[in-house]
Amino acid sequence: MGATRTPRGGWIEEGLRALAAGGPQAVRIEALAQVLGVSKGGFYGHFGNRDALIAEMLDTWERESAGAVIEQVEAAGGEPRAKLKRLFSIVAASEEPARAVAVELAVRDWARREPSVAQRMRRVDNLRMNYLRSLFGAFCPDGDDVEVRSTMFYSLRIAGHFMAADHGTRSRAEVMELTRDWLLR
Repeated sequence: MGATRTPRGGWIEEGLRALAAGGPQAVRIEALAQVLGVSKGGFYGHFGNRDALIAEMLDTWERESAGAVIEQVEAAGGEPRAKLKRLFSIVAASEEPARAVAVELAVRDWARREPSVAQRMRRVDNLRMNYLRSLFGAFCPDGDDVEVRSTMFYSLRIAGHFMAADHGTRSRAEVMELTRDWLLR
């Protein structure tokens, strides 16, 4: 009986962990093989080279961080405010918030130096913003109001984890709920 090969997804997931921990330079085939407890040869059974792995990692990040979230919100249906509440909850209660944030930050940092990654980042940001605009636009007649609400919602999604401020007698969760309710009025 032959050795079990590491699934393609295992390489991608470990590549995303390496990216989150150390940036694109940390995504090295030898290091990934060592963490996975396999030889480098298994890598080449799935990917032609490191660039192919990187492309698949970015595809996975793009799909998981934008497309899959929108699909999840849409699958449950409902009116736009209900969808926005659901989106807010999904983002706030991500199964792996630390991993998702770390990968997002690593991709954003990488995008500052690599035009092809910047292009993907722009595509993801535009997909997310356009979705928010469509939801807010369904109940906000003013285009400027739609843009401000969408920008505030998205800014909170991207930068909210950087905030370390106290909120007086309120918990962070209470303030996030107040913020959501304010955006949805």
